[in-house]
Amino acid sequence: MGPLVNGSAIEEMFDTIAQARAQGGQVFYGGKLRADLGPQFVKPAIIRMPAQTDIVMQETFAPILYLLEYGALDEALQIHNDVPQGLSSAIFTDSLCQAEQFLSARGSDCGIANVNIGTSGVEIGGASGGEKETGGGRESGSDAWKVYMRRQTNTINWSKELPLERGWAEDLPFDRWLNEKIWLAESALTEEDVYWGAALPANLVEDVGERCRGK
Repeated sequence: MGPLVNGSAIEEMFDTIAQARAQGGQVFYGGKLRADLGPQFVKPAIIRMPAQTDIVMQETFAPILYLLEYGALDEALQIHNDVPQGLSSAIFTDSLCQAEQFLSARGSDCGIANVNIGTSGVEIGGASGGEKETGGGRESGSDAWKVYMRRQTNTINWSKELPLERGWAEDLPFDRWLNEKIWLAESALTEEDVYWGAALPANLVEDVGERCRGK
């Protein structure tokens, strides 16, 4: 890691560390000068905080990492989003559900959201603009190209079970399920039921079609 930009930046870092201590923080590592490397080199600081205090929510341009404990992911997201900055964010997890939640509308409110990689850097074509008080706005990235883009439909199953086609349960014999579908086609006579029949074998398609037309 390189040096801070000038002496004022060093003073700001040490003042921030002092405020963190005053607000209940405990410095686990660093936060001191590295005079052996040069006048503006510092050792990065890791500070454990009892809660998200005012100093944690302040953006300090210095190598300071705050550690905060949380119980559930929803609590972590509330802490994460309850700051005036919104440029870049990241989550480290082996849970697909947690990763998807972090990237969803219920997750990170930052302009950049990463999974299992750091917060720095962005692809040149990405929507690199930030949110809230940080970044250059959404016009700085690919959101400005939406008029030239196309939409894509995605389906994500958030549950821990794999639903089967149209309510077909594993413990329900296929012939019984099929008879119920044919009965629905005879009773409701909706286009959806007739369309559903197109996925059946040819003889059953013809049978369902005749029953619908005969009704």
